[in-house]
Amino acid sequence: MSMTPKQLVRGVEPKTLHRAAEIIKMLGHPDRLKIAEVLEQGETSVSDIQQVLDLPQAIVSQHLAKMRGCGIVSSRRDGNHVYYRIVEPKVGHILGCIRSCDM
Repeated sequence: MSMTPKQLVRGVEPKTLHRAAEIIKMLGHPDRLKIAEVLEQGETSVSDIQQVLDLPQAIVSQHLAKMRGCGIVSSRRDGNHVYYRIVEPKVGHILGCIRSCDM
């Protein structure tokens, strides 16, 4: 059976596919997936993420900067603390897919 490109992506617009690929690529690092899982619970400070994941602050900050640059998370400053939250809804769906496939 031969399939056409439209059948493979079921009519998903190229812009949507491009964005999905960007998000999947950005989440393709184990530490970023762990950070996303922490942020799934709600807005969290860099220091709290660092403590939960037992990662150096510099590494957490670098990953968060990349995720912010991709539009996956946003940040706000409150005094000396920076808080992050997920703003890309696809992240929750991707994490859900990963969890449901790991059975």
